[in-house]
Amino acid sequence: MNEVSINPSTLKGRDFLTLLDFTPDEVQYLLSKAVELKAAQKQGIGKLELAGKSLGMIFENASTRTRVSFEVGMTQLGGHALFLSPRDLQIGRGEPVKDTANVLSRYVDAIMIRTNSHETVQELAEYAAVPVINALTDAFHPCQALADLLTIQEQKGELQGKKLVYFGDGNNVAHSLLIAGAKTGMDVTVASPVGYEVDPSIFNLAVEAAKETGATLTLSSDPKAAAKGADVIYTDVWASMGYEQEQQEREKALFPYQVNDELVSQAASDFIFLHCLPAHRGEEVTASVIDGTRSFVYDQAENRLHVQKAVLVSLIGS
Repeated sequence: MNEVSINPSTLKGRDFLTLLDFTPDEVQYLLSKAVELKAAQKQGIGKLELAGKSLGMIFENASTRTRVSFEVGMTQLGGHALFLSPRDLQIGRGEPVKDTANVLSRYVDAIMIRTNSHETVQELAEYAAVPVINALTDAFHPCQALADLLTIQEQKGELQGKKLVYFGDGNNVAHSLLIAGAKTGMDVTVASPVGYEVDPSIFNLAVEAAKETGATLTLSSDPKAAAKGADVIYTDVWASMGYEQEQQEREKALFPYQVNDELVSQAASDFIFLHCLPAHRGEEVTASVIDGTRSFVYDQAENRLHVQKAVLVSLIGS
């Protein structure tokens, strides 16, 4: 793991909307902090670094890993998390985001939000006087990407020069993986069918960021060629939330990108398989792969807890 020398105070009070907003050293610092917090929790010597702090958690979408990991993380750190659904907030009845941001800022120390529109998160951050954490939008999933980086680092020892290949549509996870690679020097290829590529403007931002670390970012429509020599094979559901009505159409287009035994045979012999979950066995990935010995999806899910604790401590800790 690379040595990181940054002043942690530079992270205090910051928003966490996308990894594009953080330098390579800052991203590595967050990973190092996650390693430290994970080890302390496993050894039973964790400190209550957020005692007396409160996190407001706004959920416009259903969640398993995000809600539980943030809530447990705040508890482990001595703080308190409040689950807020649209039914619990006036924002669900038309209150302006500006008003919600200003009011919640008077009550809580940070706001976490999982919503459809990235513009909503940006507006919330604009008006909130406390840090805003993006727990998922249609464009980005930075908490997941940070957990992915930690999992790869644990299994591969380093990130620089490793090759990750993502198979599926160019969604929020694909966007954040490209940025994560750009910030850590990890080469990332996104293999998608025509019509399902990543957002070109986000890809261009990631390519620009990659100049600092030397990461190579690639787009491909040839799944077998993309998989060659991969250290990490990654996929996601074919119909993310909001696209369920396109399920059959997407199945047809994305079936050639299914992660199965034939595809992973092209990867490095010691490849690892990752999936942000929930997974649909028999669709984007076969049971033989996701339940096989090269799969680390449960480590990956656990690491959401530890990286998010690192983010929380860095943004609102004493």
